[in-house]
Amino acid sequence: MTRPELIDNKPIQAKESDPPNKPLLLQIERLQTYYPVRNGVFSNTVSHIKAVDDVSLSMYEGETIGLVGESGCGKSTIGRSILRLENPRSGRIIFDNEDITHYTQRQLKPVRTRMQMIFQDPYASLNPKIRIFDALAEPLIVHKLAERREVQRKVDSLLQLVGLPRSASNRYPHEFSGGQRQRIGIARAILCRPKLIVCDEPVSALDVSIQAQILNLLQDLQDELKLTYLFISHGIGAVKQISSRIAVMYLGKIVEVAEAEELFRNPRHPYTQLLLSTYPAPDPTLRTNKKMIIRGDVPSPAHPPSGCRFHTRCPYVQERCLKEEPVISEGHHTVACHYPLTL
Repeated sequence: MTRPELIDNKPIQAKESDPPNKPLLLQIERLQTYYPVRNGVFSNTVSHIKAVDDVSLSMYEGETIGLVGESGCGKSTIGRSILRLENPRSGRIIFDNEDITHYTQRQLKPVRTRMQMIFQDPYASLNPKIRIFDALAEPLIVHKLAERREVQRKVDSLLQLVGLPRSASNRYPHEFSGGQRQRIGIARAILCRPKLIVCDEPVSALDVSIQAQILNLLQDLQDELKLTYLFISHGIGAVKQISSRIAVMYLGKIVEVAEAEELFRNPRHPYTQLLLSTYPAPDPTLRTNKKMIIRGDVPSPAHPPSGCRFHTRCPYVQERCLKEEPVISEGHHTVACHYPLTL
């Protein structure tokens, strides 16, 4: 990697491009989701964990955006905030032309049929005391998506769609392997025929061979059901396989967004280069020129550094980085860095 822009001290601007020729499905604008830190006998709020801090992102119908970063950077909180499982502190969430930021639970009920979630731990997301049939039938009945006489047929059809036999509906979660339980979780996510599915590290708890099967299943279902995915993971390899675009997150902020192939060939933020330097890419052309050595630990999200949040660990830090927070650039390859990397 070279940094010619350090000579004239001017950041490189991304090349402008038109948005994809698809309808806009989701737009989050300057989203903030904080968690209070309480102390003392009266549990007074003394600080806030800034899990998501001023994040903006757009998603188009039919695409998959991979959201990648270290554990604790706020990836899952973004997904939960989009689904309104967490209440954002500020910002806007516009889904399918509706501003759902301040919707009540009653207002959210019809919206939830159009946006679903696949959880990381498939066993914890299933009630161990009820049969799989009951777990899949309940949403169909609650949302009035099927008559009672049609429920069995719809459940059988769902199980076949995710690669499980019809007989699975009469069994309990503990009778399945991890990969099979995740297939059940996927069946539950698609049963309402949603437009958007938030996949919160859906393969991280599975064996490598099973991961590939689940990723292939997600891609097949996307093509067949016209789904849009927000795919959250700390594993850069899985994100590359399934994503059309990738957003890189660090300490509550998105620092880079680009098409998957472009991000691997030309990572422009130092933190992205760090992530890719740990990825054993089989194609030598997709590897960074050298391994990055990063000093220090991730700062506390309760007290993030001033200026660029990555400056405490960045090998290219300059005086400006300590004081001035970078603004993400515009275009098809955006980066929030005063001195972006270039090949």
